[in-house]
Amino acid sequence: MKRITVVLADDHTVVRQGLRALLQTENDLEVVGEAATGRQAVELARKFRPTVVVMDVAMPVLNGMEAIRQILKTDPAAKILVLSAHSDEACVEQVTALGVAGYLIKHTSADLLSKAIREVANGNTFFSPAIARQLHRHHPEPRDRLGVPKGSVACLTSRETEVLRLIAEGQPNKQVAGNLCISAKTVEKHRHHVMEKLNIHDTAGLTRYAIAAGIIASDVELTIV
Repeated sequence: MKRITVVLADDHTVVRQGLRALLQTENDLEVVGEAATGRQAVELARKFRPTVVVMDVAMPVLNGMEAIRQILKTDPAAKILVLSAHSDEACVEQVTALGVAGYLIKHTSADLLSKAIREVANGNTFFSPAIARQLHRHHPEPRDRLGVPKGSVACLTSRETEVLRLIAEGQPNKQVAGNLCISAKTVEKHRHHVMEKLNIHDTAGLTRYAIAAGIIASDVELTIV
């Protein structure tokens, strides 16, 4: 079994120790580094290239948002899962706009955190249901700042829209193919067309688009591709 490597970034030692203890009980998860500052998080992400970086937003020396920017600038494919006590709208908006793979609130259960890490590691995105509802509530229509033209849902075929919906609900290509009775290769082709038409080239962006466009319900537990 290939292990999922994780870097934990939180300025509170007791929080990091608690998270490490929780994750160490999972056979497929391995904490390879701990960062007490945003700067350390950037350095550890570059050094270890972990599968997932679990990042708090409030970090000293270099704040979490800037650390996220720098990590993604160095490695656009990096998978960052935010775990924060902050759920205010401004913070959520700024963080999700950076292209993180997920956002959890700190009162999240240990089981949900492990699930989120696995989903993110598998190329999906994962938002706490409350965060997903908040995103949808304040942006029921596609947003220009997401890089998506308003009304662009209309440019998708019915099949492409269905593929986008299933991907946004967290289904991997193989499962989408089974549900639609098509090949995984055809699913990948539709996915490529959707990305080209919407000018979105990452799964997190597709997810935010699907939420904003109302393609998926805001109360869906978002294990999202």
